[in-house]
Amino acid sequence: MTPTPRTRTQITDPTGQHVATNVRRIREARGWSTYDLARLLEEAGRPIAPSAVAKVERAERRVDVGDLTALATVLGVSPAALLLPLSEADEVEVTGGGVARMNAAWAWANGQRPFKLTPGHEETELLEFQLYGLPLRVRNARQHPAGRALAAVQQDVERLIDSSRLVLEGDTRFEENLDAARVALERLTSEVNRVAVDHNEWARELGIWKADVVKRGKKKGAPDGPSVD
Repeated sequence: MTPTPRTRTQITDPTGQHVATNVRRIREARGWSTYDLARLLEEAGRPIAPSAVAKVERAERRVDVGDLTALATVLGVSPAALLLPLSEADEVEVTGGGVARMNAAWAWANGQRPFKLTPGHEETELLEFQLYGLPLRVRNARQHPAGRALAAVQQDVERLIDSSRLVLEGDTRFEENLDAARVALERLTSEVNRVAVDHNEWARELGIWKADVVKRGKKKGAPDGPSVD
């Protein structure tokens, strides 16, 4: 009986294809062969044979989470650099999420915002995205007025740089984006200065509290420090 030929795996979902393309792109940009990359992966504790690396690049082998993080680490990029295309296109398709604006997809992959926002629910969805997806310290920084001002500066500067490439008669977007970026920077400066003011006020109140504790302790005859036998 003739054995049934084995069906060749073919990755067809968009994000799987992005991973395949990006692994090959970055490997070739670094001047590595598939054998070089396989050797580095083995040294990193996640061995993938050269033939398997070639299959990954041809979208003929699935990449699990461990493979993805190992590939990103060895290639010297973030996991997002493998998951999304390095493209100037306006839109990108992501497996399970559909089509989104390229800058929105990158912001999502970099932990800045949800993949998509529902009109009228943006604030709630952003807070939940940070609550469930970010460590407390990072979340506090993002939700602080200074952190929000910093995010606004980044967005406005990105728009400014994009519009700086357009030189069209009657197009005022660059001037409008320039004004917006300057206002955002002024707001960021104001919020940073407010952090300094709040810190100094907190330090002053803490100093008063400590002095009061020491004063009350002395009135009660408490020793200034631990006794030494």
